[in-house]
Amino acid sequence: MSSSAEEQSNNMRILAIINLKSGQGDAGVYDYLRKLGSHEAEVVIRFLGSKRTIASMVEDAREFDRVVAVGGDGTVSGVCYALRNTGVPIVVYPAGTANLVALNIGVPTEPTALAEMTLHGAIRAFDMGEICTPDSESGDESTDTCPLGTARGFVVGAGAGFDAKIMEGADRLKHTIGFGGYIVAVFQNLAPTVSKFHLTLDGEEHETEGIAVLVVNFAKLQWDLSITHKSDPSDGVFEVVVARTRNAVELLPAVWSAILDRTSKGAYPNRSAGLEIHEAKEIIIRAKPPLSLQYDGEVLNNTTPVQMTVLPGAVTFVTPE
Repeated sequence: MSSSAEEQSNNMRILAIINLKSGQGDAGVYDYLRKLGSHEAEVVIRFLGSKRTIASMVEDAREFDRVVAVGGDGTVSGVCYALRNTGVPIVVYPAGTANLVALNIGVPTEPTALAEMTLHGAIRAFDMGEICTPDSESGDESTDTCPLGTARGFVVGAGAGFDAKIMEGADRLKHTIGFGGYIVAVFQNLAPTVSKFHLTLDGEEHETEGIAVLVVNFAKLQWDLSITHKSDPSDGVFEVVVARTRNAVELLPAVWSAILDRTSKGAYPNRSAGLEIHEAKEIIIRAKPPLSLQYDGEVLNNTTPVQMTVLPGAVTFVTPE
């Protein structure tokens, strides 16, 4: 490492936002902070609690060289949305149950390696999403694209229907059995609600039906499986995936196709007739009957209708070089 790079790391100011309720507890945070301290970096720690919002905790983020989000995907997306379009570099510290943001951008899980990435990693911009629900429930804020409702941000994806039910079921279990909570939730929802969907995709109307609509930014899930093989989190558009099945079992061919992706060497297998895939920058989902909603694994108290909008290049992550 050059002397100039060493000097930069020695003078670095880092703000760490730590969610104490994350699924993995401390997740090696002390070792991580100790490594940063060994490089003479200055670290300010703030703990998430009920009395302060994420937005209020990062109001002075521009005074720091890095903001570290220690928690699960919900914590990460909250920090990203609060810092959207600021260019402040965000470090993802995976301390949740699924940690899909960290998986997708290749963040190391070992604390020492993560500290090295924090100090010397690459700085890259990615898209994120805004989800708008027409309600008065306490959320982040109203915005220009969500003037009459509550706006929240997501990084990996958001959806309506089957996936939201899985998140809801897993939320009650993941603190005791970890990722196994998602598996149990799948078996508890083998016959989810089938709805008729009216989708507005960049102003064009589409009618379809199924058990879920997923809006995808980062496509990779657990076990290195991908929902789609076209998704690019920096192209300014989302993939909109409709699960056109009558039950969870009918999704198995699509899951098998995702498994085959790992050995296909670019010759990706078809995602099966069970999935209908579109691309769009702005999506409105209406469903009859209405369906539950989730974003980055966080379950909303609302149901459809819902609007989602891509925010191109709005989040800046520190990634491995």
